[in-house]
Amino acid sequence: MSTTTSGRIDTVRLGGPDGPETGVQGFGAMGISEFYGDTDEAAARDTLEAALEAGVTLIDTADVYGQGANEEFLAPFVAAHRDEIVLATKFGIERRDDDPRYRGVNNDRAYIRRAVEASLRRLGVETIDLYYMHRRDPAVPFAESVGAMAELVEEGKVRQLGLSEVTGPELREAHAVHPIAALQSEWSLFSRDVERSAVGAAAELGVTFVPYSPLGRGFLTGAFADAAKELADHDFRRHQPRFTGENAERNAALLAPLRTVAAEHGATPAQIALAWVQQRAAVHGLTVVPIPGTRRRSRLEENAAATRITLTDAQLAALEPIAARVTGDRYPDMTFTSAAREV
Repeated sequence: MSTTTSGRIDTVRLGGPDGPETGVQGFGAMGISEFYGDTDEAAARDTLEAALEAGVTLIDTADVYGQGANEEFLAPFVAAHRDEIVLATKFGIERRDDDPRYRGVNNDRAYIRRAVEASLRRLGVETIDLYYMHRRDPAVPFAESVGAMAELVEEGKVRQLGLSEVTGPELREAHAVHPIAALQSEWSLFSRDVERSAVGAAAELGVTFVPYSPLGRGFLTGAFADAAKELADHDFRRHQPRFTGENAERNAALLAPLRTVAAEHGATPAQIALAWVQQRAAVHGLTVVPIPGTRRRSRLEENAAATRITLTDAQLAALEPIAARVTGDRYPDMTFTSAAREV
């Protein structure tokens, strides 16, 4: 890791010493287009500018976010700052116009090639810096899918490959076909199933770990306590088991040590949750670049400041039991998560 002196966050190399330099914290753009309620687009664009000012240079999107709208929204920002950012997008999750809740997974070669061309067009670029398989379809041989992704690197359409929600054995299998630069999966004080096998494999192979939802989709910040009662009807967190009803009530009670540690640092609970994730790098011996998302400049600046917080051993010990006590799954249907395929 290199240390900056300009007020910007520290930097790391993505996917090893030869990878691109990026801020130690990235930016998840998903919420700009849907899932978390309405967006003020002007404020969201200002937040993207704030990200660059802070040294947050890994910008993460996917073709499924807003069914392409998120990539299109980012295109002007990408055009203005192409040489300053590391651009990541994903393929693999299919949706239907006639059924907003439908989610399918497609990993076949023809689909991958169609998906990358569509993303390149929407983003207005010739090359995607980091291209992820968003979800794995076990019905398609992994070597076939990763081989198709490797062809995109050979053709100059993609620079590095990534995977999302895969197990440690799956990561090793893919890495044997073509080097994998990054593994993106949910990892937070509330979600630690990736530590069963994926984290160790990433450390062994030199793969950068990119935690998504490091703030527990906002729950760890205290922004809401019961999604069904407090969030808009079209907010998808209303359908996640751990954020509603008795589960939400029990899980909210788990945040007490987080607030205590925050008070000890004069920080927010969100900053402590992010600092915990950032500190996984030292705990597990790998590069970690979480991608919290926000639509407000003030939150972006708050998140970036968390990279400068170091938790003590006593504070880490106080936070350690939280994940094991969480009730409710991460998704209503866990079928296509790595947790569902762990032995």
